[in-house]
Amino acid sequence: MYEGAVQDLIDELGRLPGIGPKSAQRIAFHVLQASATDVKRLAAVLVDVKDKVRFCKVCGNVSSAELCRICADPRRDPAQICVVEEPKDVVAVERTREFRGRYHVLGGAISPIDGVGPDDLRIRELLARLADGTVTEVILATDPNLEGEATATYLARLVKPMGVHVTRPASGLPVGGDLEYADEVTLGRAFEGRRQIDV
Repeated sequence: MYEGAVQDLIDELGRLPGIGPKSAQRIAFHVLQASATDVKRLAAVLVDVKDKVRFCKVCGNVSSAELCRICADPRRDPAQICVVEEPKDVVAVERTREFRGRYHVLGGAISPIDGVGPDDLRIRELLARLADGTVTEVILATDPNLEGEATATYLARLVKPMGVHVTRPASGLPVGGDLEYADEVTLGRAFEGRRQIDV
């Protein structure tokens, strides 16, 4: 549609997850209108990320060193591992300030439709971490969707025979939500995960 470099930029931006053709076009024209300094800074940051950022050799989280800051922190509880799909999920759990254990990033979820099977995820590495008996609880914090549930079920079947306590975060109604707008699955899980009120 556009000529040369502009169309190449739109095409490349369109390959990014969550960026459709219109968004790619908007971003491309924003880049065209930005100053050369801003564009060079963005390009330098992109190159820097590819050169300097790697994945933690223990948990698979993003890191600038061999170990991420969480694995390197001796104050974290080595007996608890929270299994998540992606590094961004680590950030989400950390924001709660409720979990003081360690993490394991799978690198995705089982999804036969997308051609992702158990061998494509970091499951062998998880089982190796559990082998020495240090870990007493594995929290399966995969997404509450079809792929995440399938992954959690698959992992639970592998981990339970190892004598490790396997849990899953409760899911249900969001704070501030109305019952009438909740779907059956969400409402069912809210009732399943109900807890006693202490007064």
